[in-house]
Amino acid sequence: MTEDVITVPPRLQLRFKLLSDATFGRGEGVPGEVDAEVQHDDLGMPYFGARALKGVLAQECADLLYALGQKSEKDRWWQAAAMLFGRPGSSNDDAGALIVGDAQLPPKLRQAIAYAVIKTRGISRSQVLASLTTVRKQTANSVETGAPMDQTLRAMRVVLRGTEFIAPLRFRTAVSEDALALLAACVASLRRLGMGRNRGRGEVEAWLTDDQGNPAAKYLERFMTEVAQA
Repeated sequence: MTEDVITVPPRLQLRFKLLSDATFGRGEGVPGEVDAEVQHDDLGMPYFGARALKGVLAQECADLLYALGQKSEKDRWWQAAAMLFGRPGSSNDDAGALIVGDAQLPPKLRQAIAYAVIKTRGISRSQVLASLTTVRKQTANSVETGAPMDQTLRAMRVVLRGTEFIAPLRFRTAVSEDALALLAACVASLRRLGMGRNRGRGEVEAWLTDDQGNPAAKYLERFMTEVAQA
């Protein structure tokens, strides 16, 4: 075990704020209401699923490795990526150390909503969803004329800009300082999430914090310093 391996990894959070409306699609619509519904829980609170979020982080990691010219298993940041996300074709036994949870609304807000819906019944589940989202409509335009095409009107529910989400990040095994630095870079490089990204939806600002919500800037600073010195 090398000196930079952390045997008790920190408990971190990935936080992001929507800079534009976003559709965290669940792959289906609601007949008579919307063609594309957002993911939301039983209380009407939207969330971004753990699997999709980890997939986006893995893609950001792949882009970073390409930009850094890290192509071989012997390369420093390639090894850090393998520690986080596993190697291509890896089994469950040697999967990556990173465990990503669902990105949900901040805990205090979720608690307040749950109390209002379950305890006081002062608000319904549908009202919760309506207060945090809205419906946007779009059509496909003709390439030749630029006019809206018939039978292409679609309604998509979107989570309102300004909404913040928090996802827990945990580690199943020991990780290296490099792995944490690379993870911070992947989080910082997130720019868009969800459906409709090519239409301006899902723009985000993302950052890493500790379990108490304090900025964990030291990991990104390490990445920037190490890359600059390479």
